[in-house]
This record gives sequence, structure tokens and C-alpha cells, in this order.
Amino acid sequence: MRYRVGTTPDMEVNVERLRTLRVEHVLTLRELAEAAGVSKDTIWRLENGHSDAHPSTIRKLAKALEVQPKELVKVGGEDAG
Repeated sequence: MRYRVGTTPDMEVNVERLRTLRVEHVLTLRELAEAAGVSKDTIWRLENGHSDAHPSTIRKLAKALEVQPKELVKVGGEDAG
């Protein structure tokens, strides 16, 4: 988890779960990005483990993928869902 002064800490994404859900919903990176209201590059970085996600991004992705946000995050190195 990365911390920035004055902001909510970012959350570690369960990259395998994110990718699996996207594929199960038959969505491209661009389609998921549009459905969630985030950039395609953001999803690429998350799926490839290059970035953690702000809680609001997790919520947007979860809504677009029709899952609970906790299914997309790791807690203490473990899958939360």
C-alpha cells in the first residue's frame, strides 16, 4: 500500500481476479475503461501490477464488473474476496 500526504492510501489490486472478471465479462481494456469511467492505461497498469488503485477506482471497477469492491483488492498480501 502506498501512502501520500493528505490523501486516501491506494490499495493493492488482485490482478488475477481483475483480469479474470474482465475476460469473463468479455470486455476489452477499452470497454472496461469506458464502463468504469477510468482510462484504459489505468486498467492496463493495474492488471500488470504496475500500480495500486485509489479506493474510488476500485469501486468504479467493481460496479462495472458487477462484484463487491473487496473482490478486487488484496489485504496483507492475501486476496480479500
